[in-house]
Amino acid sequence: MKNPWGAVAVAVSTLLFSITVIAASAEDWTNRSIYQVVTDRFALGNGSSPRCATNDRKYCGGNWQGIISKLDYIQGMGFDAIWISPVVENIEGTTIGGEAYHGYWAQNINSLNANFGSDQDLKNLSSALHERGMYLMVDIVVNHLVAVPTNTSSVWPETFDYSLLQPFGGSHSFHPQCFISDYSNQTNVEKCWLGDASIPLLDVDTENSTVVDTMYSWIKNLVINYDIDGLRVDTVKHVRQDFWPDFASNAGVYTVGEVFTGNVSYVASYTDGLDSVLDYPTYFAVYDAFNNGTFGNMTVIADVVTQAQDQYNHGTFYVGSFVENQDNPRIQSTVSDQSVVKNFITWPFINDGIPILYYGQEQGYQGANDPANREALWLSGFSTEDKPLLTHVQALNSARKQAISYNSSFLTTKASFISQSSISTLAISKPPLLTLLTNGGNSSNATWIIPSTAGLYSPNKTLVDVLSCDSVMMGSDGSLTVVATNGLPKVLMPEEALNSSGPLCGSGSQGSSASVGPNGSSPSAGSNGSSSPVGLKGVNGGVVIAITSIVFTGIVSGMLIV
Repeated sequence: MKNPWGAVAVAVSTLLFSITVIAASAEDWTNRSIYQVVTDRFALGNGSSPRCATNDRKYCGGNWQGIISKLDYIQGMGFDAIWISPVVENIEGTTIGGEAYHGYWAQNINSLNANFGSDQDLKNLSSALHERGMYLMVDIVVNHLVAVPTNTSSVWPETFDYSLLQPFGGSHSFHPQCFISDYSNQTNVEKCWLGDASIPLLDVDTENSTVVDTMYSWIKNLVINYDIDGLRVDTVKHVRQDFWPDFASNAGVYTVGEVFTGNVSYVASYTDGLDSVLDYPTYFAVYDAFNNGTFGNMTVIADVVTQAQDQYNHGTFYVGSFVENQDNPRIQSTVSDQSVVKNFITWPFINDGIPILYYGQEQGYQGANDPANREALWLSGFSTEDKPLLTHVQALNSARKQAISYNSSFLTTKASFISQSSISTLAISKPPLLTLLTNGGNSSNATWIIPSTAGLYSPNKTLVDVLSCDSVMMGSDGSLTVVATNGLPKVLMPEEALNSSGPLCGSGSQGSSASVGPNGSSPSAGSNGSSSPVGLKGVNGGVVIAITSIVFTGIVSGMLIV
């Protein structure tokens, strides 16, 4: 008789392989939180810390090996996905706008950017993430490629060496030369060029069937070759809308698009072709509310979110929720009050979307607009000691994961808002969480009143603020009044939710005993709703164990013939 354990190994391996190739869907991504990095500015694989002047707009040396070396740092904050810069080959050399360190000036989409590493380095990054149960999101650009003009006068129209633009290699693959002049004209937005005469972004002709087929084939191969779990898609509104559904289908993974505008209806129109969008309308409302101090109107956030929930396909459950990124100024470039900053950073973690943290927020980086907001993180030393914002992020990630674990419908329940009398306060309910935000600053005595008619929790129920580990009790009539402590945000959760095995606040004990909270301890990797570190997309360890058990049982009982 043949060795039955050999059959077990083969059967299990076959089953596990079939699971690993299952693509990560939008739904799979909803329980994740994403840490965004600018690859060139995050970490070097050799551990060095070279000078990096953002105003130079030059490569500073960050690479994929560097990211691998700092995955403990990322995962220690509670993140289980990363978003990296575009990976394809960019133009080389220095232009009037600097070098292509950011990755958005593609020249050959079929080759990788050697400044970031080799083909094997990118595969190693993907594997390293999956071994930890983490996802990989890659930034991509479809709308344009870049070629330096061959005439030096910067006179329009310009001439280019189209043979450098691969795999297209001819002017017939691009729209005729014209710069966007009217953003109210959608044809102008889609068929004219971004950039200017010094660095024109040659607009890809996505009406050309050969170009379309090439793009669809390219994205399918990119995802498969590097085992990519999700895509952030740049400049989506500059490509015809009916291009996107088949593109997303060929990608076969979660796609989230950048539609850079605050108009909810306009952005919503792109949520049919892609899984979702970066929630720019809400970002603008949040930024304005916190950047303008007590003059900022917090109620506008509720208005915009409610519109988005109603108009976006799938509501706001699949959106990328963020408050900083590589294209927008950091809040601390204009706001120094740390209570306001903590309120601001809290937003992405407590609403419907998939939270995204831009690298450096946890270190208190203060860069304004591009290029100042693309600082080198290695200059921080990746310190985790005495970093209040990093500790704050740890607690927020743990709170969200605990909420997912405690309430099976957390990810599919819309956030709602409890009306407040002041425009400087906001109360957001997403059971089991109740989040109280204010833009009043560290001297604020902001007050939130939750009426009994809100029906959020039962009378006399104890709630714990997972950020301070202080507790409050619902009134005997089911109402609640909370006064801000130094203008800090509060993320409240029922005491029993903490007692359900989470690391927050000592699993239910109040005060300074929090394991993630003011004491700065890191959460345990893979705990509280994050995927087990088996490297399987959208499948947790329990499923693998169950399948293994089924196969084993089948063999032992004679159901599987050897």
